[in-house]
Amino acid sequence: MATGTPSTSTPSLPRRTERITPMYRLAMAATTPVVRWWGRLEVVGLEHLPAGGPLIVVGNHDSNWDPVAIGIAGLPVRQIRALAKSTLWKTKPLAFVLNGMGQIPINRGKGDAHALDTAVAELRAGACIGVFPEGTISRGGYLRPRSGVGRLAAAVPEATVVAVTVTGTVDIVRVPKRPRIRVEFFPPAGGGLTEGEEPGAFVLRVMEEVRGRAPIAIPGRRRTAEKYRRLQRERAAEGVTADGAPAGGGTVVR
Repeated sequence: MATGTPSTSTPSLPRRTERITPMYRLAMAATTPVVRWWGRLEVVGLEHLPAGGPLIVVGNHDSNWDPVAIGIAGLPVRQIRALAKSTLWKTKPLAFVLNGMGQIPINRGKGDAHALDTAVAELRAGACIGVFPEGTISRGGYLRPRSGVGRLAAAVPEATVVAVTVTGTVDIVRVPKRPRIRVEFFPPAGGGLTEGEEPGAFVLRVMEEVRGRAPIAIPGRRRTAEKYRRLQRERAAEGVTADGAPAGGGTVVR
């Protein structure tokens, strides 16, 4: 029987060594009632997050709530500094919050070298960087992962790579349906970037494993979700998905 009580896979967690910024704590506290209590958050695999040192967290992205859920889940061990779309910084109050949380703006789809350089510098200083290689929420369709996270791993080979899956966040907006959110951290089966492995091949490998555990989910309330389902049906009929991949390449309509 569900009680709404959060759980972890182990009672013994790494001892946190990194200072959590006040703004990050405030943002996580403000959203905890939605994710941890209303969302009945379940957290698995926190023991795979090292308490200190450079860390890259790689995950799926189906809802705008995903980075929040992952941040709350990882908070007992690490502060996760995400690469986030630069348009979020256009609103000054939000920009103030994001900067206080240590988030890094990136111009998605444009090979933002400055953002990657900033992320590399943060990693080398021992930070944890969270990346959604799909670039934006899936909206029910396959999105080819971008190679930026592979370039981060190549630039900071001492960084640990941990994969993360988040499911259930698409249901947060579907009131009165109550979500059941699950966040799982785990090491990729093939490990981090291996010698001779191309960054693009590395991210495809990791994301294939992530999506194997967290299939693509349709976000939004009824009308929005139906719009995405209709779009995916149309693209499937044309034989392609949103990213030009063959139909069926990870597309889920539900």
